[in-house]
Amino acid sequence: MALTKEREMEIPVIDFGELDGENRMKTMSLLNHACDKWGFFMVDNHGIDKELMEKVKKMINSHYEEHLKKKFYKSEMVKALSEGKTSDADWESSFFIWHKPTSNIYTIRNISDELIKTMDEYILQLHKFAERLSNFMCENLGLNQEYIMNAFSGPEGPAFGTKVAKYPECPRPELMRGLREHTDAGGIILLLQDDQVPGLEFLKDGKWVPIPPSKNNTIFVNTGDQLEILSNGRYKSAVHRVMTVKDGCRLSIATFYNPADDAVISTAPELLYPSGYQFQDYLKLYSTTKFGDKGSRFHTMKKMVSGDSV
Repeated sequence: MALTKEREMEIPVIDFGELDGENRMKTMSLLNHACDKWGFFMVDNHGIDKELMEKVKKMINSHYEEHLKKKFYKSEMVKALSEGKTSDADWESSFFIWHKPTSNIYTIRNISDELIKTMDEYILQLHKFAERLSNFMCENLGLNQEYIMNAFSGPEGPAFGTKVAKYPECPRPELMRGLREHTDAGGIILLLQDDQVPGLEFLKDGKWVPIPPSKNNTIFVNTGDQLEILSNGRYKSAVHRVMTVKDGCRLSIATFYNPADDAVISTAPELLYPSGYQFQDYLKLYSTTKFGDKGSRFHTMKKMVSGDSV
């Protein structure tokens, strides 16, 4: 069955400003729903300076125009497409900046001092937002607030890095993807994207959902493979892709809150189902808890199996 596009779905929008007010419970519930049922959502009132975000986008666009655009259009991939040939390459011009645990920003070719300073200011604010978001996710999962941060940490904490990408105008969009279908390997992805040019699509319930350009500098968030593993499948990573367009050059600044290279990842024990018990023991517990919460019953069963006092 061919996958179809869906243009009616309303992508969840989380108003972070509501998390400190009387609508906190409702907003936390919406965040949990977005992570559990979607794997992607938008965040507004995130606390990051929107003028700074605008400056980052403007300077990245200028960097591309001055130093990367000509090289892209001289590439073998572009030449092959002009001859009607396709390849497994992605129609993008990109580079990666590591911020933590060690920055490589000074090694980026032709990067200006002003762009370095502006990017560092943005990343400082974005990192605080990422930690706050991970704390809220932990709370919704019933974990200690710093569980994700600790699980992702090496000696110097979690890794933090940014893929800067431009998806140039493509003369044959039917033949090329900007970025082929994939899930993200890491943890929490925070996207500052174009406010004019579309192209990003996420798969939900067998349908491709077009993600609109981000107006008013909202942050688009999606969850990666490591969060799915840590949450025992509660918060799944979603398949996504970038489509090419004939008109417009799309900007993508995707920052990854990831495990450190030497972090040891496993499912949070609190989120594992009980195992290794005899069914008769479960039935005995069930007889006294049938009309109670099954989550509490599973938790009790896990403690019984491990020999902990109940």
